[in-house]
Amino acid sequence: MENDLNDKQIQILKIAETLFAEKGFDGTSIRDISKEAKINVAMVSYYFGSKEKLLEALVLFKTSGLKEQLVNLIEENLEPIEKINKLIELYINRLNCNRGIYRILHFELASKKKVLELESFTDIKKSNLKSLELIIQEGQAKGVFRKDVIIPLLTPTILGTYFHFQMNKPFFEEILDLKTEEAYNNYIKTDLTKHIQQTIKALLIYEN
Repeated sequence: MENDLNDKQIQILKIAETLFAEKGFDGTSIRDISKEAKINVAMVSYYFGSKEKLLEALVLFKTSGLKEQLVNLIEENLEPIEKINKLIELYINRLNCNRGIYRILHFELASKKKVLELESFTDIKKSNLKSLELIIQEGQAKGVFRKDVIIPLLTPTILGTYFHFQMNKPFFEEILDLKTEEAYNNYIKTDLTKHIQQTIKALLIYEN
């Protein structure tokens, strides 16, 4: 989607992401966004139509890239468990680099509003799930992965672990002695990612 946007549109989306994350969707107005972007309100409306359409564009802008990465991963010459490990790395990296939009998604979905009932976003999630299914099915065909895996529950297992870690950041910073933001982020990229990989592997691989 990024290739379809010009520099001004991308600037508006990035500003909207910051404001939505700080003030919530309802607490942010088009006027707030236009003021921060130093453009007039009509320009935001011209590019995106409404605040709801702006949020939809932001969600797609931040999440569509993973779809392409997963499609490419399927074609790589790797063993199924290596593909799963790489898939988890892609998910965690994408989440960690886009904390703002996922904070917005979590808040808006938790509020049970209809703002985020986006067909296009649902299509992306279905496509990502399909990529995961293809990797699992490859491993099952090779006799490596269990046949009784509930594939749709693997994604929430990955994401749920990550989001729990993020939502309890001060707690984990203290007990894991992560004194800087760099240390915290490095822990996510290494230890937390490895823990999630081990968890998913335990769900997929036959017990000896």
